[in-house]
Amino acid sequence: MNKKLNPSPLPLPQGERTKVRVKNRFIKIDAENIHYRVLNEKVHHFINRGYNNILLENVCGQRYIADGLNGNNTKISIKGIPGNDLGAFMDGPEIIVKGNVQDAVGNTMNSGQIVVYGNAGDIVGYSMRGGRIFINGDAGYRVGIHMKSYENMFPVVIIGGSARDFLGEYMAGGLLVVLGLDTETDKTSPIVGDFIGTGMHGGNIFIRGTIDERCLGKEVKISSLTDEDYNLLKKHLSDYCKYFKLTLNKILKKDFIKLYPYTHRPYGRLYAY
Repeated sequence: MNKKLNPSPLPLPQGERTKVRVKNRFIKIDAENIHYRVLNEKVHHFINRGYNNILLENVCGQRYIADGLNGNNTKISIKGIPGNDLGAFMDGPEIIVKGNVQDAVGNTMNSGQIVVYGNAGDIVGYSMRGGRIFINGDAGYRVGIHMKSYENMFPVVIIGGSARDFLGEYMAGGLLVVLGLDTETDKTSPIVGDFIGTGMHGGNIFIRGTIDERCLGKEVKISSLTDEDYNLLKKHLSDYCKYFKLTLNKILKKDFIKLYPYTHRPYGRLYAY
């Protein structure tokens, strides 16, 4: 039999209870001037008590938010700029960020969803194994480095703006999508940087528009999307558009290219087995 939830939280460290508002299963936490360890203790504390809807306000650089959390019914909304490793090792929850994020969002993430209404820093989706990351704006360097998929685990990262150098570096599985929506008005801004797909040996990268082949790593080639590719793109992109109030058909009017690895052992000749 399910136990009745007690709306009164257990004592929290360092007398921070005055910055927490509790109503039913919804928790609002004011993160202003709170050390990241204390803030994360609060988040884990309430989730362990059965509260599955948390709003963090005035976040400013606190690291490791939602790291290692699991549970498909948990939602964390963030107002502010969370620090590095947001959602690392996460398995199931949804994170909504009404602002920018720093580096290593979704580091080794297993499942769940992270939605960023601003820009993202470097190494988004580092070693990501599943789930989805939606970024409305731009992303930094080495997005999707070491991304991988396994059985029914399939990671997806969609970037609405542009991405910098080493996109998909050593990528082993999953899907990276770069839409370049901001480059339509700023023709001087490239949609992607250099060394795309360096060391890539699995997965696919879909880019909306064209790129200079000199930007590619030696391990990837360019092709058009197949019908199967197009259906996969449409599946995830339709959800992406709902968050950011974009028109799917308008985005799909512009052609996409696919970058894929032409070998599964790009450095096979460099090692002895």
